[in-house]
Amino acid sequence: MGIRTAIWISILSLLFVPLAGGSSPAERKPFQMKDVFGLVYASDPQISPDGQRIVYARTFMDIMKDRRRSNLWIINRDGSGNRPLTSGNQNDGSARWSPDGTRLVYTSANDEKGQIYVRWMDTGQTAKLTQLTESLGDLSWSPDGKTIAFSMFVPEETKPLPSLPNKPEGAEWAAPAKLIDRLIYRADGAGYLKSGYWHLFLLSAEGGTPRQITFGKFDNQGQITWTPDGKSLLFASNREADWEYDPLNSEIQEISIDSGEIKALTKRRGPDASPAISPDGRQIAYTGFDDRLQFYQVTHLYLMNRDGSSPRILTERLDRDVRNPIWNQDGQGICFQYNDRGMTKIARVSLNGTVTDLTDEVGGISIDRPYSEGSFSLSGNGYYAFTHSSADHLADVGSGTTAKPGAQRITGLNDDLLGHVNLAKTEEAWFESSVDHRKVEGWIVKPPDFAPSHKYPLILEIHGGPVANYGPKFAADMQLYAAAGYVVLYTNPRGSDSYGEEFGNLIHHNYPGDDYYDLVSGVDAVLAKGYVDPDNLFITGGSGGGILTAWTIGRTDRFRAAAVQKPIINWSSSALTSDVSNLFSKYWFPGFPWEYADHYAKRSPLSLVGNVKTPAMVLNGEEDYRTPISEAEQYYEALKLRKIDTVLVRIPGASHDIANRPSQLITKVAYILSWFENYRLKK
Repeated sequence: MGIRTAIWISILSLLFVPLAGGSSPAERKPFQMKDVFGLVYASDPQISPDGQRIVYARTFMDIMKDRRRSNLWIINRDGSGNRPLTSGNQNDGSARWSPDGTRLVYTSANDEKGQIYVRWMDTGQTAKLTQLTESLGDLSWSPDGKTIAFSMFVPEETKPLPSLPNKPEGAEWAAPAKLIDRLIYRADGAGYLKSGYWHLFLLSAEGGTPRQITFGKFDNQGQITWTPDGKSLLFASNREADWEYDPLNSEIQEISIDSGEIKALTKRRGPDASPAISPDGRQIAYTGFDDRLQFYQVTHLYLMNRDGSSPRILTERLDRDVRNPIWNQDGQGICFQYNDRGMTKIARVSLNGTVTDLTDEVGGISIDRPYSEGSFSLSGNGYYAFTHSSADHLADVGSGTTAKPGAQRITGLNDDLLGHVNLAKTEEAWFESSVDHRKVEGWIVKPPDFAPSHKYPLILEIHGGPVANYGPKFAADMQLYAAAGYVVLYTNPRGSDSYGEEFGNLIHHNYPGDDYYDLVSGVDAVLAKGYVDPDNLFITGGSGGGILTAWTIGRTDRFRAAAVQKPIINWSSSALTSDVSNLFSKYWFPGFPWEYADHYAKRSPLSLVGNVKTPAMVLNGEEDYRTPISEAEQYYEALKLRKIDTVLVRIPGASHDIANRPSQLITKVAYILSWFENYRLKK
């Protein structure tokens, strides 16, 4: 039987047979692949101005269309009265309360463009306000509740350069050529981009024709903030002529509603964003940093006067990235969220820079891998709502108050499914890196019914980014690996955020590099515990984790098999084909690939392919424009030419986010497990 036939039979068995045998129907079974379609999670919880009710998007899996769908639900802050506001197999979201709490604006989309709706909360009456033909961005109510500001893509008409003869009536000519003149002309998840720009619009809360208020060949996207007097909007944008070539530069801009005049309130080189204005209108909080062209730079919270004068850092003593600043109604502090050692926290900072943590249980939006994601909102009287997560459940709704630390989980969206599943347990593990004895954090996921006297195979799973972080969050991939009988180790090696700028910036112009030692040191630390079989080690990871997987098997043959997911193999080719090509030569490398060819080559996993002995599956989405499939194809061909056991798995229709569709998440895991099972030593 050939290896392809064996893999296919193995995949079929994984898809349709429970992963752990020997259980009676009355016993709880481990998490299974079909359970992915039963997962539900909360996102974007918005608390009402009076702090009594929370509206959130409840995402579920449409098994017939193989899509994620979301409806709006409402719940009281104490957890009572959980009920739907919308229903159906569409995507409802971006809900925002009117300032007086009487209405709710939101977007709804089926498989076409989203539209803006408003709902009267006392009667439940709903009106569709728009007939838009392009993609929508942020929504924001005016202080008087009469107007809604939003961002929307505006196409730009382009004409081909040559004048072509008219085709005869009824002739079937080839499709016309497409002219591309933008630096970034395609984007992962969106495909090849239409020519155009994002602009701001105003819409009456009673409906009508939206009025465009920004113009020009600039993108005006992201958070929109009204000034308290309702006369201006604040937003972030880079409106310089070379903005495409300066991806991390933006200023806080102010636009007058009446005149359309735009004024930049910040003036430094760096990504100023997320403007939040104080209740009295005198100060503006925003996030950003002074760009030093480093691989990783901590995003701080800043404060400036209403006119942009006297900017100062408010979180200078907090060596962590700040996101989502929201003013307390008394104007004496600002709430925000940040990642710390794999945990996402909500905190409050006073105007003198004193930071008080409120909760560290935010997250649960990433269903396949345990990334730190999530959000929160704040009411006028100091109550907040957030996405609550842990290692045993995806995002639920949580609530708390700024008056004291601590919060509560008020929903159990997956209790009907996960409450009857024998979940794998996750435990924290710290270890020293062999290269410089730095402390590195990781987590060990143990199979259900784990027995310490047993010898388990191990999967090292590596996160992407590489400036990102894992934490103790529920992750379908990890649960499925553990349910198949593997111990799973995932870590935050150097370059991960949530450990400060110095740690994250250790890979500046040196990625991949010493992070290899962090990874294998973690494996050694788990081996020392005695319950992992040293002859049954496996390795996988996606994106940045795919790069490090290929890099690692080019430096050691201790792993029995590898699954290299959506990697970059050749930095020179990726720097010229990725949808973030404007980042590579500026931040990840000292210059362009034709100027530093040796530097690009020595950091490319392709340079180590001559050392590889490990059987390696290479897996990529066919519509991935972040790490284009041409990278995976190069690696596959190189391994084939060396006669290393390898297969190339192409996922049709998949972007860089392979797990965006439930069946693609399942497919990814099934192929990886089947590959590992082919090389696993049975003892």
